[in-house]
Amino acid sequence: MKLLAMSRNDILLFVGFVIFTLAGPIILEPFGAGYPDLLQKFAIFGIFALGFNILFGLTGYLSFGHAAFLGAGSYTAVWTFKLFSMNPIPAIILSTLIGGIFAAAIGFISLRRTGIYFSILTLAFAQMSYNLAYSVLTPITNGETGLQLAQSDPRVLDVALGRDYGAVLPSSDFFGLEMTGYPGFYFCAIFLIICFFIKIRIFRSPFGLMLRAVKSNQNRLNYTGVNSRPYDLSAFIISGMYAGLAGGLLAVTDPLAGAERMQWTASGEVVLMTILGGAGTLIGPVIGAGAIKYFENIFSAFNDTILMNAFSFLPEVLQSAAVSVTSLFVGEGWHLTLGALFMLIVIFLPGGLMEGFKRISAMIKKRMNGGSDGSASSNPTTSA
Repeated sequence: MKLLAMSRNDILLFVGFVIFTLAGPIILEPFGAGYPDLLQKFAIFGIFALGFNILFGLTGYLSFGHAAFLGAGSYTAVWTFKLFSMNPIPAIILSTLIGGIFAAAIGFISLRRTGIYFSILTLAFAQMSYNLAYSVLTPITNGETGLQLAQSDPRVLDVALGRDYGAVLPSSDFFGLEMTGYPGFYFCAIFLIICFFIKIRIFRSPFGLMLRAVKSNQNRLNYTGVNSRPYDLSAFIISGMYAGLAGGLLAVTDPLAGAERMQWTASGEVVLMTILGGAGTLIGPVIGAGAIKYFENIFSAFNDTILMNAFSFLPEVLQSAAVSVTSLFVGEGWHLTLGALFMLIVIFLPGGLMEGFKRISAMIKKRMNGGSDGSASSNPTTSA
């Protein structure tokens, strides 16, 4: 009944999203992105960006500390594997809960301020979490080496159920189905679909409307007698739970956790994903996450040998010059390409890639209307 309560456009969007997600290995194969490891990243960071967009896209609060929840989710999942079971379900549940609890603690303090002060507070908390994980809490996080599985781990639930992994280091499995390859992708994809559905419901709910009011003019909302703080904190907690879930899924597909997942660069990456795809839109952050992870995979794979072969048709002097210039934008320097792309998007498409798609769609509709009815092009009315 909840699904039936959605508008026709939302139902079509959701159905299209489900079809595209489940058919991802086939649809993305021609683009070199149909292999499972990359598809897993698309799904996991899509969840991360969806959650961040609930906070930033609806309330306007720009957090630079969401990597703390991502890392907390990963550490929780690995500890769940070590102590209880290699089944990913308990790990996912606990990761999501810990992400929400951690977000409640940080949000309770950070949301006392707005604007740049809020952003700096979240960044400070994220860096504190990173330093704690890297050095202070080494017995829990294993420091710079990272938290990993070991054969000596108790795994009490698996032992109670008679599971014996022998001398082989275990990997996470869903009732015997290992969470690697395409099974791992589809496991993540199911959670991506669930998270997308929840996000649609939040965006179309009275709660989502209140969050938009916070973004529009929080002071005016407070002057009307509405206390916006519970709404802000709720959005922050939900966003943190999404991040914790994403962190848990990272550990499910690759059972290890490191402090680097709490670094400020990880927080900045989800900001880029959301803005690149389109902040405040339903599907934009997922597109942004997929675009960044795809370009990261493509451009970072280029090295000098590949570039030399690519420019082999040039004379030796020009070949060396072309490789020297191009290498600045690929390989280890692929972030420069991402920066240039992000700059172009912000300048020409402030609404992100979704704005570009809307412009293209509007142009196509305009030409179709103009071709079918000459008077349509001169009619100033447009559809909502």
